[in-house]
Amino acid sequence: MAFAEPWFELSEEELDERTHLIAVSGEIHVSTAPEFSQRLNDAIGRGKTAVVLDLSGTEFIDSTGLSVLLNGLRRVTRAHGRMALIVTNPTVLRLFQITRLDSTFDIAADRDEALSLVQRRRQPAGGSTAGAP
Repeated sequence: MAFAEPWFELSEEELDERTHLIAVSGEIHVSTAPEFSQRLNDAIGRGKTAVVLDLSGTEFIDSTGLSVLLNGLRRVTRAHGRMALIVTNPTVLRLFQITRLDSTFDIAADRDEALSLVQRRRQPAGGSTAGAP
């Protein structure tokens, strides 16, 4: 029994020198995750530290897809950046809630909210705001 190829589309948008948006539609799973991972890692490798992943067109994510998201978050965090996800599909949002990853990721309902989340600069450890009034 042959299975149909999963629907998967990915587009990218460089919004400024540090802000990058990747929109993913369809299914993120074992057969589509490698391309998603590569594109995300390439953006982070180019110094993009404000990353928005628009998953509003995503219908399914498996454990491999979640691993890509977590690895991307780890890399962005190590670079003192931020990542936000746009999640509008109730089934996908429920996955984040069931796995308790909704407390790990910044999840936004739309692009403006997600951009606002990532464009806030991370503060140094200890909450120091050196030079701030």
